[in-house]
Amino acid sequence: MNQEEEGKRAKGSGWRSVYDALRSEILSLELQPGQLLDETTLAERFDMSRSPVREALIRLAGEELVVTLPNRSTIVAPLEIATFPKYIDALDIAQRMNARLAAECRTEEDLKIIARQQKRFEASIKTGNHLTMSAANKDFHMAIANAGRNPYLAGFYERLLDQGRRMMHLHFDYLERTNEGYLLTDEHGDMLEAIRARDVARADELAHAHTRQFRDSFFDFLRENYTDNVKLGLSMAA
Repeated sequence: MNQEEEGKRAKGSGWRSVYDALRSEILSLELQPGQLLDETTLAERFDMSRSPVREALIRLAGEELVVTLPNRSTIVAPLEIATFPKYIDALDIAQRMNARLAAECRTEEDLKIIARQQKRFEASIKTGNHLTMSAANKDFHMAIANAGRNPYLAGFYERLLDQGRRMMHLHFDYLERTNEGYLLTDEHGDMLEAIRARDVARADELAHAHTRQFRDSFFDFLRENYTDNVKLGLSMAA
């Protein structure tokens, strides 16, 4: 590749392949929380200059998936276990409000979209790919949020869902490995039926129970696995 072509690649879409690869590896925990991301090493890995690598890291930082430290090095964002209860509180409020609004405002077309995303989630479970499952889970919940016709609440909810995808990965792993839970399909179906029936109170109740189920399973995972099987990038608060 000549110098001109290299320059075009650095300024064009070269960063996208780096971004997509790193984002997938971070969300699937292939890149562990707290792991160092060295620009030079990444440039060698992807066979490109450091400019697109830096651009990819900037975009990942905007999604709070990587963190730049005071010494200017970049690491995979730690999982903030100490603040998990606060995260759950915010998720619970957003999930309940969006479910309530969907039950009030949904159209027949919205119901079709939600049902389609629910089928996609059920199909994703059969793949056993947790990254695919967490993406399909997010799409299902965002279909509900979009049916509520409040872009501010939907946007807040989407950010929370993105922030929780690594924890969802661990959640799926725990449920599959222990057979102590179920993979949300029944809960999703019940939520769809409550929204279809315009049952606001029932949609609220189910959304709240859905958050609690995630919270309880994740805490079970931490109690069983924290010190032995996974690195979370920081010490869990007592």
